[in-house]
Amino acid sequence: MSKTIKVKGTVINLIDKDHKDFISLTDIAKYRNVVEPFAIINNWMRSRSTIEFLGLWEKLSNPIFKPLEFERFKNEAGNNYFVLSPQRWIETTNAISIISKSGRYGGTFARLS
Repeated sequence: MSKTIKVKGTVINLIDKDHKDFISLTDIAKYRNVVEPFAIINNWMRSRSTIEFLGLWEKLSNPIFKPLEFERFKNEAGNNYFVLSPQRWIETTNAISIISKSGRYGGTFARLS
């Protein structure tokens, strides 16, 4: 079942996956860039502080998280050449804090708890 909230006039979708709530980062990014919200998310994913936050969350909540891969991303984060998509983060580290779906009803979603 999908729910929505409205923040500053922007509708943000919430989804339930395996009894866990996820909020649409794509909808939040559309507040800044309606045409290319993925660019906002990819820039956010390049940040060292974002990588550190996601890594800490995963270490505390995810028994199958790959901490060595996380350390590699953390060391590269912030460099001009560093690029990290949500899909790459998920696939490389076995992350469960973010889900990314392609297609018409797709987007990037972050777990709320």
